[in-house]
Amino acid sequence: MPELKVLFSREQIAARVAELGRQISQDFAGEPVVLLGVLKGAAIFLSDLSRHIELDSTFDFIAVSTYGDQTQSSGEVKLLKDVDQSMEGKNVILVEDILDTGLTMCYLKKMILAHHPKAFRIAALLDKKSRRLQPIQADYTGFEIPDVFVVGYGMDHAEHYRNLPDICVVP
Repeated sequence: MPELKVLFSREQIAARVAELGRQISQDFAGEPVVLLGVLKGAAIFLSDLSRHIELDSTFDFIAVSTYGDQTQSSGEVKLLKDVDQSMEGKNVILVEDILDTGLTMCYLKKMILAHHPKAFRIAALLDKKSRRLQPIQADYTGFEIPDVFVVGYGMDHAEHYRNLPDICVVP
């Protein structure tokens, strides 16, 4: 196991996720929301975020693949699992672990908007703006990060390190 360097501690993450939950609760005051998590990386973020949203919330999940077991995106987005419920007329918040090149997010945004939601927002725990290839940004961002490869808090390298409580940089 390589020596990992903590980028954001569990305490920093918890505080920021709580702030995002409060902001979402204010923005959608009294209205129900669908938290649409991008598997597998966003599962922990969605779980923690949902506990700070004081609204009627339901969950759904979508799965895509762009990395395989590489550290660089292939650039090709493959849908592995679609939504289980209709998004039509609902307030949909797409919950993603990391907004990187924007290729995946643009693909998902286009796909979800085709379902005609009432509102569509993006919540990304991490934003790696320096790698953006498509013009897209999150409505709710946890942290902006430099161009480093991170693991922990749901994010992996070849399916390892997801369970780390902190977000760490892989050397």
